[in-house]
Amino acid sequence: MKTVLFATGNEEKMKEIRAILEEPGLRVLSMGEAGIGIEAEENGSTFEENALIKAKALAEQCREKQSPLLQDCAPGELVVMADDSGLEIDYLNGEPGVYSARYMGHETSYREKNANLIARLEGVEKADRTARFVCAIAAVFPDGGHAVTRGKIEGYIGWQESGENGFGYDPIFYLYENDQSTASLSPQQKNRISHRGRALRRMKELMDERGAM
Repeated sequence: MKTVLFATGNEEKMKEIRAILEEPGLRVLSMGEAGIGIEAEENGSTFEENALIKAKALAEQCREKQSPLLQDCAPGELVVMADDSGLEIDYLNGEPGVYSARYMGHETSYREKNANLIARLEGVEKADRTARFVCAIAAVFPDGGHAVTRGKIEGYIGWQESGENGFGYDPIFYLYENDQSTASLSPQQKNRISHRGRALRRMKELMDERGAM
């Protein structure tokens, strides 16, 4: 069966990925669902480099460890993907950037991370609170080739958390169009404009061009 295997264990992220990629005849699995794990050192200096490191590591694991869930994939039916994404704040020289997930440590809650970033911007006017979400999607295709796409969304950092949807830095990232945080958007609204959504849709186009799916 045609399958996309994604290198994440984040179920909130998988909801977004499935909403954009899934279609009749194509299933989208997380590596956790497939029973496969990776230990990849994300030592790249860009989102693209880190995404490709993870995608290649997962593709190697698929070759070494056959998951029962992947046994019904015929040769040429499995595409392995990974993403690396984060928040860039201009006033903080692009922080947290590629370290977004590791900012203040993996065990630190995003409520604490968000509070810290807001505190670091104390007294900074709206015009100087510019920021963006960036996402790179890397794919390893059945023939061994690979591709990377990028999506981004521009906005600014608010003065407080707002919204109950989304995850991570969504509650402090605001859009200029409506001065709402991305955590205030419905999943459908967010998928239409998000950095991950844009990168995934471009990757889906590349897959169609290659006949990978």
